Amino acid sequence: MDLGIKGKRALVCASSKGLGRGCAEALAEAGCDLVINARGVEALEATAQHIRDTYGVSVEAVACDVTTEKGRAQLIEVAGQVDILVNNAGGPPPGVWTDWERDDFIAALDANMLTPIALIKALVPGMMERGWGRVVNITSRSVKSPLNVLGLSNSARAGLTGYVAGTSRQVADKGVVMNNLLPGSHATDRIAALDNRASQQGGMSVEEARAQRQSANPTKRDGTAEEFGHVCAFMCSQYVGFMIGQNVLLDGGEFNSTL
Repeated sequence: MDLGIKGKRALVCASSKGLGRGCAEALAEAGCDLVINARGVEALEATAQHIRDTYGVSVEAVACDVTTEKGRAQLIEVAGQVDILVNNAGGPPPGVWTDWERDDFIAALDANMLTPIALIKALVPGMMERGWGRVVNITSRSVKSPLNVLGLSNSARAGLTGYVAGTSRQVADKGVVMNNLLPGSHATDRIAALDNRASQQGGMSVEEARAQRQSANPTKRDGTAEEFGHVCAFMCSQYVGFMIGQNVLLDGGEFNSTL
């Protein structure tokens, strides 16, 4: 399928590995030129070169912490007039509700709510002026079904979801399509860390913890970054002009709901 975005310019945050990299590679496969971002220079440059060599598109790599004002300013300057924005950031640490104080919530809000809002405010007006744009915010299935150990993420990502619900409907008539993509368990470092934590708390091996967790999913497996990325690329395509403010759940059916 031709997604109709060849030659578009896309900014993908936190894209040196994991789900962000899956999105960057899928957009590159569709013919998009990329600006990619992460904090670690070595992994970021390796990913950028791999995408250039594999897909033949332009890739600009910006090593910075996008959750800081300085990092965002650096990234926005390089990004320039992008057509596609994929907001992504690692989630805050797990714990229980008694663990978290005000500073923990502020850090979670900065990373998983206020940073994507700041990038939307900086880059969407240009999309509106040009009459075409796509924004995909990678949030979490926890906005539909909260995860007890991820209370910081539950809170911050729910806040972003509320912001997008209103904002997406205010920019749609200018050709800008904004939606959220909600991952469940995918084979990423984040899930590996949670499995390791569960194994320590449950007195079992990591393999046993992973198998126990996967057994609750109808597919009996984790998703892959590749299939996640291709869903993201479709949400950036020419075919989603009437898909506004939606929360697309990609969790293997683990959230059990009729609607």
